[in-house]
Amino acid sequence: MKESQLPTPYYIVYEDKLRRNLDLIADVSRRSGAHIIMAFKANALWRTFPIFREYGVAFTASSLNELELGRRHLGTKAHTYTPAYTDATIDRYLEGSSHITFNSLDQLRRFGARAHAKGVSVGLRVNPQCSVIETDIYNPALPGSRFGVTAEDLPEYPVEGLDGLHFHALCESSSYDLEKVLEAFEKQFGHLLPNLKWVNMGGGHLMTREGYDTEHLIRLLSDFRRRHPNLEVILEPGSAFTWRTGDLVTSVVDIVENQGVKTAIIDASFACHMPDTLEMPYQPAITESVAPASGLPAYRLGGNSCLSGDFCGPWSFAEELKAGQRLRLEDMNHYTTVKTTMFNGLQHPDIVLCDHDGDCTYLRRFDYSDYESRMS
Repeated sequence: MKESQLPTPYYIVYEDKLRRNLDLIADVSRRSGAHIIMAFKANALWRTFPIFREYGVAFTASSLNELELGRRHLGTKAHTYTPAYTDATIDRYLEGSSHITFNSLDQLRRFGARAHAKGVSVGLRVNPQCSVIETDIYNPALPGSRFGVTAEDLPEYPVEGLDGLHFHALCESSSYDLEKVLEAFEKQFGHLLPNLKWVNMGGGHLMTREGYDTEHLIRLLSDFRRRHPNLEVILEPGSAFTWRTGDLVTSVVDIVENQGVKTAIIDASFACHMPDTLEMPYQPAITESVAPASGLPAYRLGGNSCLSGDFCGPWSFAEELKAGQRLRLEDMNHYTTVKTTMFNGLQHPDIVLCDHDGDCTYLRRFDYSDYESRMS
């Protein structure tokens, strides 16, 4: 079946665009010596993973569901990080991990020795407190952040049983943003590096975006490795692997007008199918739209849900929109597909009915199969 024959709405991913990104990432890895792995929080479409396996891509996991997805469909162990492990989950994480990063000194003290006993390399997330992200909701370096240990709270002496440090302070950022964060990281934590085996520089390295200075990134990583030849360097971008590899195609189903504002109702929803557009917020590009100009028709797009705020825009078009017309919302693969299902592979809460006697009955319990079947 050709794309023009598909009924809307649908997300579509293009293999040639995936391979373009994978080729670039593989080249950066080869030339810089850094190990670049994929974060499932941005892409968990496991039916595309045979393509990734051709490139030897490994992965990072932030939930037991992501851990299992990678085990089944990439066939490797995970570099694992989650804000908090529990006695009930830690052994399952260790069973599927080659590396594990703890978010606090308390978690490291509780579970670090158990990880080493299982042959898992132990890391600690640190917070270099270098803020280069403008949108607060995506900024892990804000004052009061729940992510990572600051230098002032870390002992001056080497931490027993620690193999690596992990920092994540970027979001769709440039290599020059990484340079700023890396300078802060080395200034605050450099005294620990001679005693370690690896440094994980987290995600947010959008090296596949047009205009990204990959040569600068390669020099930056190569210079860091020369300064610290004892360290393996790890990057775990999410968006970079699937940046501009797929779209959401939808159809106009009605046009409404209120107080001079025209809204094209579509057979999709910003709240349900493109949540980042409202969360960040941002306005996605539409292939069929044009630059605003006097006299051109302009429309908001409204989702086909009952949420009043389920709309975005406006966009301008060369001609009036009509019911049945298709619109392509661009770059709706990374993060969008996972956020409409189970972001980060987080377990969906069980649903319970409590009767008048206080007795509780499960109406539905969710497990890994729900995550896998929804991601495809």
